[in-house]
Amino acid sequence: MRIYVGNLSYDVTEERLRQEFLPYGEVTSVSILTDRISGRPKGFGFVEMASKSEAEAAITGLNGKALDDRTIVVNEARPRTDSRGGGSYDDRRGGGFSGGRGGRSGGGRQRGY
Repeated sequence: MRIYVGNLSYDVTEERLRQEFLPYGEVTSVSILTDRISGRPKGFGFVEMASKSEAEAAITGLNGKALDDRTIVVNEARPRTDSRGGGSYDDRRGGGFSGGRGGRSGGGRQRGY
């Protein structure tokens, strides 16, 4: 079961996070997300545990606990959605643009069928 861990200190390492979860059961993976450009931790990560009962025990035991002077948030991770930022240029333009482009409104490109 995948667990979200938020409000982490930027100094917390994946190994340190693993050690916090080990008393509750088998930790299968730990990842702290980092910014792609700066490489700096984003302040949250994910821990995967071998069983649902171990994960629930860890959530109950660790949610609201102080870790490096920060109160961490620990709960079941929600499934990933593909609504991350980015997308194509056309997705960001949106409608509502008026003017320019030969007097057309809408700002979209014309499709030739």
